[in-house]
Amino acid sequence: MQEILKDVEIKMGKTVDILAKDFAAVRAGRANPAILDKVTVDYYGTATPIAQVGNISIPDARTILIQPWDASILGDVEKAIQKADLGINPNNDGKCIRLSIPALTEERRKELVKDIHKIAESARVSIRNIRRDGVDKLKDMKKKSEITEDDLKDAEGKVQKSTDKYVKEVDTLLAAKEKEILTV
Repeated sequence: MQEILKDVEIKMGKTVDILAKDFAAVRAGRANPAILDKVTVDYYGTATPIAQVGNISIPDARTILIQPWDASILGDVEKAIQKADLGINPNNDGKCIRLSIPALTEERRKELVKDIHKIAESARVSIRNIRRDGVDKLKDMKKKSEITEDDLKDAEGKVQKSTDKYVKEVDTLLAAKEKEILTV
């Protein structure tokens, strides 16, 4: 029974971690290297994340600077960024690539807020699914007479407390990201 409770807790924690990463990848008008996390470059025949082929730095609030260690892949990095459809045009100066992050329009801000609400809701659904699976496993244990009715009720209460805790974390992350988008 403790194993099931621990498993539920771990899975819910991972869901919140994934949500935090997804939120970091949402462009909020400020330069953030996390927007490049999903961009890969063909480096000697292997799809390699940009962070592994060069330095990524933030010289100012609206600029990302990418300096590949191998200057011969500058063009490939530029193409990968364009292909990733980030809404940012890369500027290649022969030594590095600069990404200028444009300011967000009011319409784009509202669109981003809707997007993060959808992402947060899918995280909440995931957490609820984990709760359901955990409770189902506990009920199976009860059917097999491995635990008592009281143990089942206690365990269900603990699973619900974990669910409430992680849904609250999702709401906190959502509120912080929404504030970031609307105030930049």
